[in-house]
Amino acid sequence: MCGFCGYIANDHRLQPGNHKQNKMTARAEIINHRGPDDAGYYTDDQVQLAFRRLSIIDLAGGHQPLPYENERYYIIFNGEIYNYVELRNQLKKKGFQFETTSDTEVIVALYADRGIDCVNELRGMFAFIIWDKEERTLFAARDHFGIKPFYYMEKEEGIFFASEMKSMLVGENTHPVAEEALQYYLTFQFVPEPQTLAADIKCLEPGHYLLKKDGEPLTKKAFWEPSFAPVEQTLGDAKKKIQDALINSVKIHMRSDVPVGAFLSSGIDSTSIVALAKRYNEQIKTFTVGFASKGYNEIDIAQDSADKLGVQNNSLEITPEMVLEELPKIVWHLDNPVADPAAIPNYFVAREARKQVKVVLSGEGSDELFGGYNIYREPLALNWFDKVPKLGKNLLHAIARQMPVGMRGRSYLLRGTTPLSQRYVGNAFIFDEEEKKFVLKTYSDQARFTKITDPIYSQASKNKLDQMQLVDLKTWLRGDILTVADRMTMAHSLELRVPFLDVHVFEAARTLPAALRTGEGTTKYAFREAMRGIVPDSILFRKKLGFPVPIRIWLKDELHDWAVNLIHESNTDALINKSYALKLLDDHCSGKADNSRKIWTILMFMLWHQIFIEKTVTVHPEPAFQA
Repeated sequence: MCGFCGYIANDHRLQPGNHKQNKMTARAEIINHRGPDDAGYYTDDQVQLAFRRLSIIDLAGGHQPLPYENERYYIIFNGEIYNYVELRNQLKKKGFQFETTSDTEVIVALYADRGIDCVNELRGMFAFIIWDKEERTLFAARDHFGIKPFYYMEKEEGIFFASEMKSMLVGENTHPVAEEALQYYLTFQFVPEPQTLAADIKCLEPGHYLLKKDGEPLTKKAFWEPSFAPVEQTLGDAKKKIQDALINSVKIHMRSDVPVGAFLSSGIDSTSIVALAKRYNEQIKTFTVGFASKGYNEIDIAQDSADKLGVQNNSLEITPEMVLEELPKIVWHLDNPVADPAAIPNYFVAREARKQVKVVLSGEGSDELFGGYNIYREPLALNWFDKVPKLGKNLLHAIARQMPVGMRGRSYLLRGTTPLSQRYVGNAFIFDEEEKKFVLKTYSDQARFTKITDPIYSQASKNKLDQMQLVDLKTWLRGDILTVADRMTMAHSLELRVPFLDVHVFEAARTLPAALRTGEGTTKYAFREAMRGIVPDSILFRKKLGFPVPIRIWLKDELHDWAVNLIHESNTDALINKSYALKLLDDHCSGKADNSRKIWTILMFMLWHQIFIEKTVTVHPEPAFQA
């Protein structure tokens, strides 16, 4: 596990000298938190590679950049390949030689054998770059779901790569805010990939690779795309497939020479992971956080689950004062603003876990794969609208628009008479297009949220549940959930592993018919039944919370003055209508509306702007943990 950065020159060779090397060293040092245990560099006449390593498994010769085949190839790699032992054995039978026992060497050997098709054989989480000196070709790839990050930036002189965007900003005085990306951010609460708030920096999308041949332009191509293909099956068959896939996934995710722990909330996802992990480590430690506010504390429930499972639980109660102190660090580590309040508990639970372990398991991905969000049941509630003629729908829609905001039935009629593609943008929908015109001073009709979602709907089947899950897989999961999970754990040099996001588990999930996902009046129906007898009955059908955060309360009390000051002090007047932001806050405090998520979205952008653009807020990250 590591962080990396690199550079390849375009059509000309690197000039020798210390300036470029010093800059690459600085780019690597700024992500020291991703790999505090070791550092390595490689430079030739066209390429520079740098990496920081977090030691998880004691593998001989795991130092990177790792050479292969008499130094023809060099690789830098961030992640874990869980089937590397089997792949290595296959390659050995074909005559390939290995100097180490690392999964890193298996990847580069597989590339030497199969070229770009090597990615189709990998099971795990990965972002890597391979440089072929003989062919003058650079090959890079990112894992299927986007568990590990990968940024790149094309410039006239060459192409930069990095695990975190901040590496690319080293030595840059400033960069303009990408206004189109900002407009999307205000809808989604994150910047949807491949965009970032820096116009010239992009994310490599999950399941994609990059290829750069000497003298040719950079090319990008998908090697895997998620899709749902339901097939009729019995509940019994579905349960067995889910159990077999998840048990196997947890088993291989437990492989480590250092202690492995797990995050534990009050829900079925993390509890299932802990219950299965305990089969392979009875002493596994679990970690939970909560808040003092009523309805925002899962510590007691998590402790009860830990007691029933027979595992140790460590908990921490987070105060508003702790949040205010650490919030600039949280935003700095995120690279792009992510207005999901869940970043806060994720940051603190990772900090607590890193005091005792180097690796944690977590439950991300279950909802997107198995149909776990309550909103996924909406098509069932609105099903009768499909039978209403178009003229009738238009009439009902017009009536609903004339009803006062907040009037009972208005929202139901609007949702039922609005096409799914026009109303569902993913699990978070902060500002609609009309309200963004009040928030933004740079609004453009050319950057409506449908520009992001329409291509996804066009790829999905006609089944509305499939469409909703695919939208979340291609926006929410990678842009919010996995970004928060990776950055908040790496902030504390902690490796996160997500057993649900395994290609074999996905294969079991993608074939489930809708009735086995959102049937029987619940969500994740087949998955819940598969976990019956594995997790405590008290958890099996418990309502999902997932480390909830009381920003609704804090913005009225402990964080109110901070919010007002941030709005006034941020130098975002050219982008944000501050008077509207203050009105949202006033209406929230007076009880006219719960505007907490809208306010938080604006605040997180303003704080990000102070850190990365204005540079009026200086962040001093925690010292990286050492081995």
